[in-house]
Amino acid sequence: MLIWLWTLITQQNFDVFLNHYFYFIIFAAFIFSFFITLFLGKKFIQILQQLQMGQVIRTDGPSTHLSKKGTPTMGGVLIIFTIVFTALLLGNIQNSNLYLLLFTLISAGFIGFYDDWKKVILKNPKGLSGRKKMMGLTLISLISTAWLIHLQHSTSSYLALYIPIIHTYLYLGWFFFVFAWLVIVGSSNSVNLTDGLDGLVIFPVILVALGLGLLAYFHQSFTSHLTSFLVTDIPNHSSFANFNLLIFSAAIMGAGLGFLFFNAHPAQVFMGDVGALGLGALLSMMALLLNQSLVFALMGLIFILEALSVMLQVGSYKLRKKRIFKMAPIHHHFELLGWKETQVTTRFWILAVLFLILGLFVGFI
Repeated sequence: MLIWLWTLITQQNFDVFLNHYFYFIIFAAFIFSFFITLFLGKKFIQILQQLQMGQVIRTDGPSTHLSKKGTPTMGGVLIIFTIVFTALLLGNIQNSNLYLLLFTLISAGFIGFYDDWKKVILKNPKGLSGRKKMMGLTLISLISTAWLIHLQHSTSSYLALYIPIIHTYLYLGWFFFVFAWLVIVGSSNSVNLTDGLDGLVIFPVILVALGLGLLAYFHQSFTSHLTSFLVTDIPNHSSFANFNLLIFSAAIMGAGLGFLFFNAHPAQVFMGDVGALGLGALLSMMALLLNQSLVFALMGLIFILEALSVMLQVGSYKLRKKRIFKMAPIHHHFELLGWKETQVTTRFWILAVLFLILGLFVGFI
């Protein structure tokens, strides 16, 4: 099938091919990424076990987590590999936004990989220091934002923030660099903080990827789309600027579901910082390319709440010497209240679905 697909692409102009096989390519990106992750997952876990890439468990956390010690981690390497492979195989390599997204994913993933490496292989429980991790992510943010501005310099979103509902742009000037830094660094760290229970983070990541894919496809109000769909022919997809965003959305969803097969409770493998930082940064860059950062924040509100619980916990302890939660991030708080791990995960998934619906509602009205 891959040979047949490649032959089709090379025998004709990509724009012509895209116009005829648009939906098939998006579906293929999802299917390929899912089965690649599913088929390679078991062997990849065995390799991690042979390399003794076992998870280090905090002794101050819930006692039920002690049994997780030694479970293979750094499973995010497989997710990143699958997304990169799918994007290069099926994406539009003539559009520079493909390489911007790949750079953001791989570079942020590398910082997470180094952090995991220090924890697991070098037996440094602290891993990469918070300062160095922040410096690395800041550098990635600056490079990615400059690249983004270069790509969008001729559009109305240049150095501006799109405000949903009122459908207007707020010009930020060069403060846009600061805003983009908050989005990229905040997203990568908050996704990383959410990754604390079996399957907890990957499902919301899949949902947000789905939401961004829908925004990339419609890229206008839902009402306007229905109106144009009823009175015009199917649009010419050969000029569809957000094609690569759809490829990444489908690839994240496919690879994420394939990974969830092994990450569901009881987890056979953990994502690690390599996956959490990489995916968080990738989702944020997709949102910035769409200029839908505010909608992205609503869809990924579960990540923000996790990060906010940590900030409140740290701030309260420094100021009052008292903790607000039994433990932060907040999913551990509910565990210590007596909720089973599967209950916490499932209920957070429900919240993630509600936040996705909320975000899409705001994005489409």
